[in-house]
Amino acid sequence: MPSETAKPPVKLSLPLEYQQDLFQELRSEDELVILARGLGLLRVVTNLLHSYDAVGNNLVVVVGADDRENGWIGEALAEHAAISRAPAARGLSQVNTDMMSVGTREKMYSQGGIFSITSRILVVDLLSKLLNPETVTGIVVLHSERIVATSIEAFIIRIYRQMNKAGFLKAFSDNPEHFTTGFAPLASMMRNLFLRKPSLWPRFHVTVAKSLEGRKKAEVIELEVPMTDSMRDIQNAILECVEVSMGELKKADTGLELDDWTLDSALHRSFDVIVRRQLDPIWHRVSYRTRQIVNDLSVLRSVLHALLTYDAVSFNKYLDTILAAHQPPPGSNRHNQSPWLFLDAANTIFETAKRRVYTGKPIDGQAPGASGALPDSLRPVLEEQPKWALLADILEEIERDAYFNPGLRDESNGTILIMCSDEGTCRQLREYLQNLHVQPLQADEENDKEKEFEAKPSATFMMRRKLRNYLNWKREFARVSASLFTENQKVLEGFTDPRGAGGYRGKAPPNKRRRVRGGSAAAAGGGRPVNGSLQAAEDKESQVASLLADIQPTDADGAQKDEIVVDSLDDMDDYFELYEMNDLVVVHPYDGDMDEHVLEEVRPRYIMMYEPDSAFIRRVEVYRSSHDDRYVRVYFMYYGGSVEEQRYLSAVRREKDAFTRLIKEKGNMAVTITLDGAAADPQEQFLRTVNTRIAGGGRLAATSEPPRIVVDVREFRSSLPSLIHGRSNIIIPCMLTVADYALTRNICVERKSVRDLISSFKNGRLFNQAETMLQHYKYPMLLIEFDQNKSFTFDTFGTDHTTTLSTASNPQDLQSKIALLTLAFPRLKIIWSSLPYQTAEIFDELKSSRKSPILSKLFRLG
Repeated sequence: MPSETAKPPVKLSLPLEYQQDLFQELRSEDELVILARGLGLLRVVTNLLHSYDAVGNNLVVVVGADDRENGWIGEALAEHAAISRAPAARGLSQVNTDMMSVGTREKMYSQGGIFSITSRILVVDLLSKLLNPETVTGIVVLHSERIVATSIEAFIIRIYRQMNKAGFLKAFSDNPEHFTTGFAPLASMMRNLFLRKPSLWPRFHVTVAKSLEGRKKAEVIELEVPMTDSMRDIQNAILECVEVSMGELKKADTGLELDDWTLDSALHRSFDVIVRRQLDPIWHRVSYRTRQIVNDLSVLRSVLHALLTYDAVSFNKYLDTILAAHQPPPGSNRHNQSPWLFLDAANTIFETAKRRVYTGKPIDGQAPGASGALPDSLRPVLEEQPKWALLADILEEIERDAYFNPGLRDESNGTILIMCSDEGTCRQLREYLQNLHVQPLQADEENDKEKEFEAKPSATFMMRRKLRNYLNWKREFARVSASLFTENQKVLEGFTDPRGAGGYRGKAPPNKRRRVRGGSAAAAGGGRPVNGSLQAAEDKESQVASLLADIQPTDADGAQKDEIVVDSLDDMDDYFELYEMNDLVVVHPYDGDMDEHVLEEVRPRYIMMYEPDSAFIRRVEVYRSSHDDRYVRVYFMYYGGSVEEQRYLSAVRREKDAFTRLIKEKGNMAVTITLDGAAADPQEQFLRTVNTRIAGGGRLAATSEPPRIVVDVREFRSSLPSLIHGRSNIIIPCMLTVADYALTRNICVERKSVRDLISSFKNGRLFNQAETMLQHYKYPMLLIEFDQNKSFTFDTFGTDHTTTLSTASNPQDLQSKIALLTLAFPRLKIIWSSLPYQTAEIFDELKSSRKSPILSKLFRLG
């Protein structure tokens, strides 16, 4: 066999030294690879898979890949097979749907190859021996940071290792931060993966640094863009609101760990997850105000992001929607607006944002002058983003450089690649670049004065159009503001209050203030409304009309083409042509590993990073170092002294600290024991089944055969089958029509989560299931599982805002339905469990000394 495999050489595409070293490591031993983002993780994986695929007699399973990664791996394997001219290579086969029949899957497995299989299908096929674990050459695990002890991927690895000791197992991750939380996180992950050796590859690794910092470095021009004064004022005001909100949260005395709660950590998306994870167990006891502040922190962070990415008009529009979402409907007496809205800093945010769009404050009672013109009318300001002007300057510089230095010829195209954070920013930049040199027509008397400025790139045309759309949108906005407020309340409260907005059935809400003559809402003049809410300063209709008149479409607007949303592609040859790559400007969002495809296909000579991204910088380094003859110049733009810069530096520092902790833990880590129960001596396994609590009757309780449990295949979405298997039970997957688990010949269990329980009561399915279980089993049971890390209660704790049983519309109604269920089916037993570990222990107790179910009987039931 070695001589045959040596005939066709396997060609790899690993040009850099660290990639070659990592590949050699992976071929020689099993390990967990943690690679810094942007260093080409998928390239290493595809080359590794190709080395096994080219041989032709291997069966390798890829676990944890998403659809995009499957597409990447499939294309790369096909390309490698063509380059290597490996006739035995089969490429990637995907098994990701139940529609593929059992016979089809069995035939595919018997032929071998590289398979990407969804976890739920793979675990069922392994347990049912449709895919015999002993025939698997190896398993490649992607996104290993997601694997915990109860995950279905850990279950798959355990089954594989119990039945196959010789096959390889490689795990990959490019997210080191996930391996630094908890006690000895790396050792725990190695135990879950049944691996002994971690391999760490940070950016500061000696081999990586040597590979990327040689003579082929990309030319990087760093451009610090100063923010405008109004942008800086808004940013400082938002940070002040964040700081005050965090102070209020700390004063709430919720018993949370507050050591890591800093202004720096609050700017990251993971902060919301951390706070919510800590609050989940006591969520039903947390005050409404605390819940509101937690929600406010995510809102304020999104406002910070919008300040730097949205244009001035869109940002002001976004603030309008936020204010409407916190604005109670007219006539409501609920005092539930977010605390930060009452700060002076909040007023600064809203007022400054409006001044960036138009200026001129309406004065109540002011009448037009004799000429009919408004003395204090609104006029457009339309502040442009500072990066736009810099973007235009860079494009002009690139054009001059290409004109005066035409001699530079290499394999790079003259394409300009602009990278930004999301699709919204892409649309904004595309619109700006299309209308860069379009100027709205000026009045005749101003033509001479403006001629010198007409050639200067400007976003005036685009901003005027956006302002027109905004003013028209705001007229229709009043209709949806009430529904926005309702949706916001549902998010905060976590349930729909059946008693109405006031929370009182059939009676008016109590008014603690004494009624005095003239004290009605109509008699109260000035100040805040009756519900104490904030009111946005609205502009007068006449002033808005005058502003609209100033920005009416001109002849220049009519000359522009409308944007094509849907094109039938009729007569394509007459209207479409292929552009020269040298004349192309590509605007693309950051898209993880897919950015490597963009760089390889576009081959840009100029790259503009509109927003900083550390992973993309490394991808450019890898791209430039991998090609000797591709010149790359990178323009790296960021707002100086902004949250954008702070967030970027913080992300780089967090990744470096994570790798430092991992290196330290690896140095102090003991050998990870990966032995499992199946490797023990058979006699010892037999003795473990002896029930010593039965005096003198141990031999009767002992059995040489492990207990068997039949599990419905739809249950493998949960972690319970994995935990049952971990307690030395044999799991038999089967499509059951009666119950979810058949424990013994007389005991069956229907498992319900709280959410599923409520829906089953609503549609009446639970009563039918209970009736069917009673017909075929002597002891039917209903298992109700709830999460111990989340709030769980039947009754409220004294306020209208506390969460009842998982969004139940009426807790009393749910209690009565459970009572009716037990009255209708007295033999039905109800088991409550707070976590899957407890459920697995309960199943063991129920199965002790009882015979396993008969499979033929279950097949007859369906």
